[in-house]
This record gives sequence, structure tokens and C-alpha cells, in this order.
Amino acid sequence: MATDVVRVSKFLSLILRHEPQKIGLTLDEQGWAEVEDLVRQANQNGQRLTRDILDRVVAQNDKKRFAFSEDGKRIRASQGHSIEVDLALAPLAPPELLYHGTATRVVDAIRVQGLDKRERQHVHLSLDTETARKVGQRHGKPIILVVRARDMFQAGHQFFLSANGVWLTDRVPVEFLVFPTE
Repeated sequence: MATDVVRVSKFLSLILRHEPQKIGLTLDEQGWAEVEDLVRQANQNGQRLTRDILDRVVAQNDKKRFAFSEDGKRIRASQGHSIEVDLALAPLAPPELLYHGTATRVVDAIRVQGLDKRERQHVHLSLDTETARKVGQRHGKPIILVVRARDMFQAGHQFFLSANGVWLTDRVPVEFLVFPTE
């Protein structure tokens, strides 16, 4: 059962965040897919998927990457899209500090350019260092950068809070970053 959840979670990340066309799925402007369409298209493309498995993935995903609509008929990724979607998030004042986990090998570039969303819609920021460390570990030897989010907000930068608690912004200029001293 656990392997089904992991398998489907990875599949959903690909389809709902990056390549819905890979299985012939259409997302609406807010990134929602009809659950029935997703199940049908996945199965027609060789991915075993049922509503029961979807329910487990949404409930058990530790990062709460996916959410159902209030009526349960649609599903979408909470954030992390490389395709253009409007998550309909209202700008929100962030806490004083947020954190970004990345790999040590990219720190020199960040010292020059700041944090850029690259192929994603937003830069992802964490509320705590442990979450940021986990994110950074996925990319290599982790390093945690401190983001002076309140100062950024006061300077006119917008922040959004995704449904799964990830803070989002378009970019973080280098002057709002605090690098660890090693």
C-alpha cells in the first residue's frame, strides 16, 4: 500500500504540476483537474489509479502537495507548478523570517543573483529550518538561507501562502538574504 501512495504521489506531481498533456489531461486556469478525467486518463496511459488511491495520497502525503476541491470532484497540486496556473492566492504579510533550503554548490550564484523561481512559478520558502533542510537535501549537501521576509514585504514584494503552508514569492533579491557563516 505505501508503495502505491509514493508511486501515485510522484505521478501526480508530474501530471498536476508540470505535464498534464502527457496523459491527455486538461487543467483549468486554477490548476484543477476533474478527478474522473484524471483517473480515466491515467488508466488509459498505463498508470493504475483509482479514487480510493487518490484519497489515500491526498490524506497521507506528508507535504500536503495535493488538495481536493470542496465538492471532492476536482484535484490540484497545492504549489510547485512549472506550468502557468492561477492558484487564486491573496497576497499576505509574511512572518519576519522565512527559510530556503538549497544545495551548497549553488550558493555562489545565489550570492550574486538572489533566489529566482527559475522554471517554477514561485520561489518556495519554509516557515522553519527543518523543512528547509529537508528541501535542501533533495538537491545535494544542504544549506539553509534566511530570508528577511518582513523587510522584503515592506519594500513592496508580494508573498502568498499556499494551501499546504509553503510561502511563495516571485524572487528574493540578495539584499534580503542572510547566508550562514561557516
